[in-house]
Amino acid sequence: MKLVRDARTLKRKAISSLRMAMLSFNSYDDEGRSTCVLLHLQHSCEMLLKAVLSQKKVRIFDKTNGKSIGFEKCLNLCREHGLSEADAGVMRSIDRLRDAEQHWFVELAEEILYLETRALITTFDSYLKLAFDDDLSSHIPARVLPVSTMPPGDFEFLVDREYQLIADLLRPGKRQRDEARARIRALLAMEALVSESAEVSEKDVDRIEKGIRDGKGFGDAFPRLLTVNTTTSGEGITLKVVHGKKDGAPVRYVGGDDVSEAAAVREIDLSKKYHLRASSLARKLKMSEPRCKALRVELDIDGDKNCAHLFQSLSSKWFGYSDNALIKMKGALADGIDMDEVWERHRPRAQRGRQRRHFLAAPAGGPLEEI
Repeated sequence: MKLVRDARTLKRKAISSLRMAMLSFNSYDDEGRSTCVLLHLQHSCEMLLKAVLSQKKVRIFDKTNGKSIGFEKCLNLCREHGLSEADAGVMRSIDRLRDAEQHWFVELAEEILYLETRALITTFDSYLKLAFDDDLSSHIPARVLPVSTMPPGDFEFLVDREYQLIADLLRPGKRQRDEARARIRALLAMEALVSESAEVSEKDVDRIEKGIRDGKGFGDAFPRLLTVNTTTSGEGITLKVVHGKKDGAPVRYVGGDDVSEAAAVREIDLSKKYHLRASSLARKLKMSEPRCKALRVELDIDGDKNCAHLFQSLSSKWFGYSDNALIKMKGALADGIDMDEVWERHRPRAQRGRQRRHFLAAPAGGPLEEI
């Protein structure tokens, strides 16, 4: 495949950062090791995403400030260009872990760091093949891929064991609260595997800590992680790890400042997830707002919690839309939905009334009769 100049440069940087992540992972020095791994893994993801967008000729620089768009925006745009939800979740999880490590600190068990790194390599390789018809084996020898003497085991077992360790660290007299909270941050970051709105907040860390001290179980504190489905194939340097989502127990959503329940799922800032207005959707779909509304009604976008949220402030109400709404609507248009029929079914009633008015042919010399 012939690459445009920027895509070629960004792809090379993505692979270089991934190589540095592997070098750090296999390093004999433990000092700063996990920090280096997470920093380089996140950078490799962002460079790969921007390489794909450059190749697709998608705008990467913000028109207002001239700066390149951030990781989350790149991820959402690439979801419109073949990146699966599962692969997006893996990249998002690495990004949240990197943020938590760079701006404060986290503590990752070796087996979990290995599992997350292998999952990212699997995701990177699959998207590289999809977008550029290329693979990692052409750029990185198998011998430099992360190797561990500790088999990762089952994901649910690993995170449950981590939770038990946190509970032990928080026991009276242990004096290891800082390490326990660092491990809580890591588990919160990993919720991004199945939730695009997952964030790491000290308010959440406080609530989780309180819940653990009160004897809450792992499923109560981290219900999102119970929905992670992890499959592995191969072994050693050929190991492939794929994270996905499985159906889990129903959960209750609370506000980011609600301290009544330490073990509930957190939706910290809904405006980040539902950041599009109706007018923005119309512009991105290159259609008028009335026709865009007709398509929303046809697809029940406003009734889908993954696509829309009703915001309210004093006497004002408005719908915010997530990138899921845009992807769903673009998908319907790409599949050939007949917009003329959609418009006929859902256009405003007043316009339908005007269309139905017509005139009968009048007798010779007489006036037209409107009905």
